[in-house]
Amino acid sequence: MAKVSFRGFHKSYGKTQVVKGVDLEIKDGEFLVIVGPSGCGKSTLLRTLAGLEDATKGEIFIGDRKVNDLKPKDRDIAMVFQSYALYPHMTVRENMSFGLRIRKMDPAKIEKAVSEAAKLLDLTELLDRFPKAMSGGQRQRVAMGRAIVRKPAVFLFDEPLSNLDAKLRHQMRVELKRLHQRLGSTMLYVTHDQIEAMTLADRIALIDKGLIQQVGTPDELYSWPANKFTASFLGSPSMNFFEGELQGTVFKAEGVELLVDPTILAKQVDASRRVILGVRPHDLYPAEKTEKHGLRAVVDLTEPLGWETLVHVKLNDLPFVARFESAHATKIQPGDEILLQASPKDVRLFDVETEEALCRCP
Repeated sequence: MAKVSFRGFHKSYGKTQVVKGVDLEIKDGEFLVIVGPSGCGKSTLLRTLAGLEDATKGEIFIGDRKVNDLKPKDRDIAMVFQSYALYPHMTVRENMSFGLRIRKMDPAKIEKAVSEAAKLLDLTELLDRFPKAMSGGQRQRVAMGRAIVRKPAVFLFDEPLSNLDAKLRHQMRVELKRLHQRLGSTMLYVTHDQIEAMTLADRIALIDKGLIQQVGTPDELYSWPANKFTASFLGSPSMNFFEGELQGTVFKAEGVELLVDPTILAKQVDASRRVILGVRPHDLYPAEKTEKHGLRAVVDLTEPLGWETLVHVKLNDLPFVARFESAHATKIQPGDEILLQASPKDVRLFDVETEEALCRCP
């Protein structure tokens, strides 16, 4: 195991800057997920760490070794790609052992390493099978096994589940998390899927346009986003936003009047300041129409999802979403006028110009 460090890391392709000065520390034994939209630079970070790309500027360390000038084979890493990249003419056993055989490791040690990895990944019964006779999930486990047998200092995963269907992705997320608990190895995992990030990570590094937006635990990013981008990217459905004025402890916009808990403000906010208020769909709840505070809206449609229902509403033609337990949404129909409220401690405020958060964990 080893820690990983990016220090002042930049990556450009010609005049196009892909990564713009990243400083990131991954702890020894940590499962860090790098997440962000397509084209944000997350895979470039991983590929440069692996030695498949060269850094334009900055330093990369694995443990105490600077690896910028080291070849991939000398970095003590193992990578699992989006495509399984298995040799179709080799059995599972041969695929998993290939990297060790070309290093001319002792055959007895190779067999032991393959057997241990196969047992860990529930592949023992499949060792003599060829990839064409296996499911997508089984093939991905073989790709992981090929990495595990090498016992590297760092595991790198580049969107390894994106080719699987929803059920298999869920199954493989569970297996990956269990695998990390058993191995205790340093793992970097790249994805654009926020669910994978939230469920797998010890910490998340959220990237947009080549810049790190926030690093922290899944709960820190979800509950206390550092800016509007983080708040909008994490959470499904995403956070609802309204622009208006903060008058004392009351946020006011057309059709909106919500209380704000002053203890969550990072600093004193000027009276009558223009701000953006954010509130997550599950933090909205129906209230009596006679109540003074709330969001007065009209129901557009409902989306039953089993135990929960998404209620799509419009406020002055601005669409947003509330999320209720289905038992509380059975009587809500399109065209209904409703008043929605949120607890003062559950709303978040952002600066209109910079979009930086004005709230902090009290």
